[in-house]
Amino acid sequence: MPGSYIVAGARTPIGKMSGALAGFSAAELGAIAIAEAMKRANVKPEQVDHVMMGQVLMAGQGQVPARQAAVKAGIPLHVPAVNINKVCLSGINTIYLADQMIQAGDADIVIAGGMESMTGAPYIASGARGGFRYGNTELADAIIKDGLWCAFDACLMGEGTEKYNAGGIGRAAQDEFAAKSHERAANAIKEGRLA
Repeated sequence: MPGSYIVAGARTPIGKMSGALAGFSAAELGAIAIAEAMKRANVKPEQVDHVMMGQVLMAGQGQVPARQAAVKAGIPLHVPAVNINKVCLSGINTIYLADQMIQAGDADIVIAGGMESMTGAPYIASGARGGFRYGNTELADAIIKDGLWCAFDACLMGEGTEKYNAGGIGRAAQDEFAAKSHERAANAIKEGRLA
């Protein structure tokens, strides 16, 4: 089974909603990161076998924002591109899936990452397509409806975290997990497995 490696990474600055990056769509931000990662890895766009981009807020972003980002970064249109939505784990899940693809022999070079633009998330008028008849209606914020609202616990993700923490995931356990994660990363850097 072949091994897989992360050979380069790039990101855009983190901006606040409606801030300095508000003029960029998620796909445009993704394209900037993809193009820079390819440059750092010395990979030509035509060498890419597959693109996977995590994204939670896709309402109103157009068809397959991952493909939009890939093409804007210079990757040929025929290269497969998919979006992954696993809420906060969307971007990291693409790396896992890219690894699986490479180990299965289905691809040699996969772009994997995440992109998001809270500013680009629309308000949603559910029921509008069928026609409103009488009375008021309500707009739903796609950031909450598609991103931050837990469909199972009917609460915001932060509230859900507090509920779960009350059930046994305390600060000490979180700190221990974070410390182990940093230790593993430091060891990987020291051993040359992570640049």
